[in-house]
Amino acid sequence: MLHDRIARYIGFLALALALGGCSWVPTTGPYAHQIRANADATGAEGTHLPYALVKLSPEIVSMVGRFEPRGLAGTFPDKYVPPTKIKFGVGDVVSVTIFEAAAGGLFIPTEAGVRPGNFVTIPDQTVDNDGNISVPYAGLVKAAGKYNGEIQQDIVNRIKNRAIEPQVVVSLSQQRTSLISVFGEVNTPTRYPAAAYGAQDRVTDAITRAGGIRGQGYETWVMLQRGNRRATVPFANLVYEPSNNVFVQPGDRIYVYREQQKFLAFGATGTQGEFNFDAWRINLAEAVGKAGGLVDNQADPGSVFLYRAEPRELAQQLGVDVSKFAGELIPVIFSTSFRDPSGYFLATNVQMRNGDILFVANAESVDVTKFLTSVNAIMATANNGLVLGSNGIALFNAARALP
Repeated sequence: MLHDRIARYIGFLALALALGGCSWVPTTGPYAHQIRANADATGAEGTHLPYALVKLSPEIVSMVGRFEPRGLAGTFPDKYVPPTKIKFGVGDVVSVTIFEAAAGGLFIPTEAGVRPGNFVTIPDQTVDNDGNISVPYAGLVKAAGKYNGEIQQDIVNRIKNRAIEPQVVVSLSQQRTSLISVFGEVNTPTRYPAAAYGAQDRVTDAITRAGGIRGQGYETWVMLQRGNRRATVPFANLVYEPSNNVFVQPGDRIYVYREQQKFLAFGATGTQGEFNFDAWRINLAEAVGKAGGLVDNQADPGSVFLYRAEPRELAQQLGVDVSKFAGELIPVIFSTSFRDPSGYFLATNVQMRNGDILFVANAESVDVTKFLTSVNAIMATANNGLVLGSNGIALFNAARALP
């Protein structure tokens, strides 16, 4: 009788748990149907972060592939060779040479043979803290923030009524401003003058001047800071995406550092955790392989998900209702099916990005198996208790029957 009551109780408990959706069963993450059902939802109490769910298709893959992160070209869109003129700055050393058309003027003596030539070179001088240089008969001349041609014309205008058809040549004797700095994980950190004439340096040229990078290209990052703007790209991006190898400008600072690109893998993969790219780029299929593939007796191959934050502009192109989201980055979960043979081809065309999260959901049957295993354990435990109870009663009765 007791056995029957316990069996019925366990049966009712098992049925209640089954109807409850097995939410108490241990699992590696959300169920696939939960991910799909909660897309764009904020939760009854506003406790869930909203996200968009996008199913991968050839059109979606192509759209994502075309929309690369802005990189250097997006932040510093110089699609032309910078001007060759350099503005002077405080601390630069300037050379001034003044020519006159004939002797007897301000600078050329009347007596023949006293000095050859029709010019005079003023001793080099440093642009002072007020941005000026001093030129005889012209006084203080503003040099900081001006090109040499502007300074030359300013001097001519000041002395033309006293000198004989003057002409002036202003040149940079020592360039101490308008420098380009390259530092960090390079072999020879350097600070060198920006080129005033001839071909202009690109970012890779500047890094070459610093002796090149120390580490592997795929683990090296390059940050370019220009004024209040900055952008960072993998070093290999400068090689394989020439548009990002922009021209450097006076005052640019290039910081090179090493940091492996990584992604996280959770769920029904062979190995869970953090994985290095060990390459400039890897695709989604390669990432699944790095994580040990899909566990045969656990994974749902139709529920492979890629979590990442996409720019608002791209999310809108993907068909996401961006009005539900705040900020410039939209949480997006891409889904694909490895049960479909074409899903593998799609995955090879989706490039992973640093910080991506890969999640493979459990198959529904796995949770049923876990549930039944738990029920069997409960029933076995209860049965063992009954057996122990019966044995205890028998021993007690036997002890009472002893004389």
